[in-house]
Amino acid sequence: MTEKIRVLLADDSVVVRRAITKAIESDPDFEVVATLANGAQALARLEVVAVDAVILDVEMPELDGLATLRRIRAKWPALPVIMCSTLTERGAATTVEALSAGATDYVAKPSSASSYVEALAGLREELLRKLRAVVRPTRASLPPARPSTPGTALPLRSPSPQRFGLRPDVLAIACSTGGPNALMELWRGIPRGFPTPIVLVQHMPPVFTRMLAERLTALEGVPVREGVAGEKLLPGEARIAPGGFHMEIERSGTDVRVQLHEGPPEQSCRPAADVLFRSVARVYGAGSMGLVLTGMGQDALAGSRAIVDAGGFVLAQDEGSSVVWGMPGFVTRAGLARDVLPLSHLAPAITRAFRLSPHRTQAA
Repeated sequence: MTEKIRVLLADDSVVVRRAITKAIESDPDFEVVATLANGAQALARLEVVAVDAVILDVEMPELDGLATLRRIRAKWPALPVIMCSTLTERGAATTVEALSAGATDYVAKPSSASSYVEALAGLREELLRKLRAVVRPTRASLPPARPSTPGTALPLRSPSPQRFGLRPDVLAIACSTGGPNALMELWRGIPRGFPTPIVLVQHMPPVFTRMLAERLTALEGVPVREGVAGEKLLPGEARIAPGGFHMEIERSGTDVRVQLHEGPPEQSCRPAADVLFRSVARVYGAGSMGLVLTGMGQDALAGSRAIVDAGGFVLAQDEGSSVVWGMPGFVTRAGLARDVLPLSHLAPAITRAFRLSPHRTQAA
């Protein structure tokens, strides 16, 4: 018999605690071993109860979710922690701060506009999926991983001959679970004045993507803003797909501009990295460089294939440094990644690719 996944829950609302407990324990693989009203109680219980994951409300009396998270990370650095947030400006800002402080992932509490039954069903599905991903990653659908060691690149595909000696014209980034924290580490190693535009997708709802852009910009590297329909892409600036919208790029004369739309989700995602990467391949062709960071699912797989087929290349984060080796794992196993690198090696690899070789003359 498979051992159950043991969860500790801290939320100051009795109603929310009951709803989340009911949602989690509706699956026989899970067990809620403790429900607490604040962070102080959660920390005390963690001293005496073994758990596989913690769910923390962002806003709690006595010791809130962010302060509790910091203390958990100091004592239990590898324990998965999922933040439970409201879809509000304040909730989004605190959640992004928590992700930058080491939270594993987050879920959004149902809005008051949702029906209770629909909201609970959505919360249940998202929570169970994320708990499984961060506690016991399932790779049954994938072939065995090729071995890699920390600090060592795993070359899986030879770059197209025309790539040698040429600098890419754009950097496209995809990430999901664990992505905000990975992006912040990456951003610290990418200098201001980057020679080309950067476009990126992080799976997040509205408001959250803007907060993430502001936090990345505050690191004083490449400035980041949500993409705006019709705006021109410029070197040294980054655009993140706003929550709820697919972001694409298209050529308009000699310019490349952002386009947004609310087309159907792809891989259950909107924004989706596949949508962005395909447009990057169409516009920049062999000048495209993709980067796939930690994340659940296989978004970016089809888009990475489009970039490689167009003559560009893709880097992927390695398994050891990923919170969930889903997105980069699928790209790696498909043989689409030119190199598979630990997170700490990705910024230097990007710097080498963009700064230490001459630029191609881009065809109009």
